[in-house]
Amino acid sequence: MNLLAVILICTATTAPADCSRETALDVQATPVSSPFNCMMTGQVTPARDPELLQGHYAKTVCERRRLAEPGNQERRAALP
Repeated sequence: MNLLAVILICTATTAPADCSRETALDVQATPVSSPFNCMMTGQVTPARDPELLQGHYAKTVCERRRLAEPGNQERRAALP
């Protein structure tokens, strides 16, 4: 599986439903191989740095990785 464990660090005043990539103070993404590994990464990553969570909370989102199509990379390289 091509999954990403996306850990969003949001302020305690942000409702969990509103915590997203756009509203998070910090976003950490890590490739994982399964939904189980995604949730485990979401638990372990914030635990490594408890100072990070003072006054904040971590929300884990498992996303499918978006793989670039070979033609798209060539087009992007040609853009100024």
